Amino acid sequence: MKAWRINELGDPWQQLVVEDLDSPSVRKGQVLIQVEATDLNFADILQCQGRYQVKLEPPFSPGMNSAGTILAVGEGVELEVGQRVVGPTMGGFGGYASESVLLAEQCQILPDSVDSKVASAIHVTYGTAWFALHQRGNLQPGETILVLAGAGGVGSAAIELAKARGCWVVAAAGGADKTNLCKKLGADEVVDYLKEDLYDQVMGLTSGRGVDVVYDPVGGDFFDISRRLVAWEGRLLVIGFASDRIPEVPANHILMKNYSVVGVHMGAYRQKDPRPFDRCYSELYQMLEEGSIDPWIDSVVGFDELPDALLSLSNRETKGRLVFTP
Repeated sequence: MKAWRINELGDPWQQLVVEDLDSPSVRKGQVLIQVEATDLNFADILQCQGRYQVKLEPPFSPGMNSAGTILAVGEGVELEVGQRVVGPTMGGFGGYASESVLLAEQCQILPDSVDSKVASAIHVTYGTAWFALHQRGNLQPGETILVLAGAGGVGSAAIELAKARGCWVVAAAGGADKTNLCKKLGADEVVDYLKEDLYDQVMGLTSGRGVDVVYDPVGGDFFDISRRLVAWEGRLLVIGFASDRIPEVPANHILMKNYSVVGVHMGAYRQKDPRPFDRCYSELYQMLEEGSIDPWIDSVVGFDELPDALLSLSNRETKGRLVFTP
């Protein structure tokens, strides 16, 4: 099989090399798939750099999640050869390759109506947004929500899911190209935080009330601003820290405004309580079939284009999702 490999930790656009490898053998609880699509994630970059919380020792193929057709199954696996699945990769045989090893118990079987590229594009981002808005945030129809980094992967997913829930959405992004995408995705109002003051704009749009929910995958300075935008008894959903600074919140501010700061760690549910995953993806696949969500795939990159695509992702030059197809 043909695979991108990391033999030395570092920036993937510099350290990735192409190798021809034997097909990996599957062990108990694993499946081998013919890769049809793999989404590009910031976490993959961090893992190549040795900065991600789940560390892999080189050599390994990056690509934490992948979609494709099962070629072989290991002992104790109920899935069958020929089924199409999407799920987390393992054993150093990630999705940036023609074949990949997946953890069977965490795979989702794909309906015939769901294309592998779309399945890969939504698996992490829309899954994260679903867990944030529904499992953790208890989002209700008619509520107001501010989505930070609205043109990014998890942000664009949150816009669509919040609109499908019947909410009023303000999306914040940097630059006209990205705010225009937020509008296309259904945002009712947009704020270009490269040109406009986020606090002033949102308070003006809400007549000084603020929003019921803030969806924050950015952290840093934007967290400091957005916590002041949470309305009375609102929720601030902590998705991640793309800004690289983990913020802090004064407890007296939480008390005085009576709001909740809610952590969202979708992956932790795999160990703590995996039951919501079936409901999550069942609802997402149904929404895809109904057309109530339509993930924005910025580009589909071929094998030779992967390093440059990861560099663009690192530089925040992309919108929506990037998908790799070998």
